[in-house]
Amino acid sequence: MGQKFTVIVEQGEDGYLISEVVELPGCHTQAKTYEKLIERTKEAISLYLEAQGTSEVKSKFLGLQQVEIGA
Repeated sequence: MGQKFTVIVEQGEDGYLISEVVELPGCHTQAKTYEKLIERTKEAISLYLEAQGTSEVKSKFLGLQQVEIGA
């Protein structure tokens, strides 16, 4: 069974979709479509782990919270 990672997906001002892998600082990519974004994200994760020389992830995602400030 493979490892699971938490990915945050946002849309940039230019319309591109951007993914960030929570457990892997600095691991992110972008694409025009959601399908391509997921494909590229998987590739970025593999390359990140290969560059680090490990497949062990030491952090664990706990949650996501929106916070409103001001009026």
